[in-house]
Amino acid sequence: MVPMESVLDLIGNTPVVDVSRLSPNPRVRLMAKLEGQNPFGSVKDRIAKSMIETAIKDGTLQPGQRLIEPSSGNTGIALAAIAAVKGNPITILMPESVSIERRQMLSVFGAEIILTPGEEGSNGAVRRAEAMAADHPEWCFLHQYRNDANPRAHYEGTGPEILRDVPEVTHFVAGLGTSGTLMGVGRYLKERMPDVKIVAVEPPLGERVEGLRNLDEGYIPPIFENWHGFDVLDRKRVVRPRESIEMTRRLVRECGIFAGISSGASLAGALKVASEIDEGTIVFIVCDGGWKYLSTGAYTDDLDAAEAAAEKIIYF
Repeated sequence: MVPMESVLDLIGNTPVVDVSRLSPNPRVRLMAKLEGQNPFGSVKDRIAKSMIETAIKDGTLQPGQRLIEPSSGNTGIALAAIAAVKGNPITILMPESVSIERRQMLSVFGAEIILTPGEEGSNGAVRRAEAMAADHPEWCFLHQYRNDANPRAHYEGTGPEILRDVPEVTHFVAGLGTSGTLMGVGRYLKERMPDVKIVAVEPPLGERVEGLRNLDEGYIPPIFENWHGFDVLDRKRVVRPRESIEMTRRLVRECGIFAGISSGASLAGALKVASEIDEGTIVFIVCDGGWKYLSTGAYTDDLDAAEAAAEKIIYF
């Protein structure tokens, strides 16, 4: 293998693993795309690189200029790591209810951390970041929820990789957060395979599965609207916190894939789809690794206790 010029060159080209042993239908294959294999540990490495390099190219981000961004974890970690490589200071606003490993990783990469009230969730961090960015126009606010470089990273990277590695794909399943993954991959696949089905995983209305959104809650990410989300999506599947934890445990115990809880949500959504179709090949996103969640007890605690903890701790 030829040496890479930078660790940033390792972002993307993540592997796909066949986990069809989990499928409820022997005629439906399940393929897990392991985004935790990115160098900073999650699918958000892709959009962090895309947003920062686009901002540098168009002059929005100057050498030494401070970045500011709200994040419940993965985007913030990736941005902090890449900002360190590029030489930019960064401030991350995040809910105080995130797992301790998330804060530790941000500190490792030198980010300034501002905690917002946990009960306000990710939306509270977004509001605070917007207010601070307005007060500091000299800072660079990338705003992942409305930044076109977010879905473009998946249109130009994740989507082509899936079609290259799983050309027989019939369904794509991913969590609905900023909507960047669904919009970028969904549009790419549909332009080349009009019959492919794009499925969003969302939490129940009124229940919190942080990192995922229910569009009926009232906030629709600008990316979703700008990329004509309702035309891209074919269906949505609701996944409860308990299901997410159960499926995360199945991933690690039956397939050896140590993944974060939102990956369990994606798997749960994929299993719902598999039980509804006669045959096909489903690709779902394994968003990150499980190492950032060990302190939560999600993998080893009694299931009832883990479910109760999910109401207090932001896992995603």
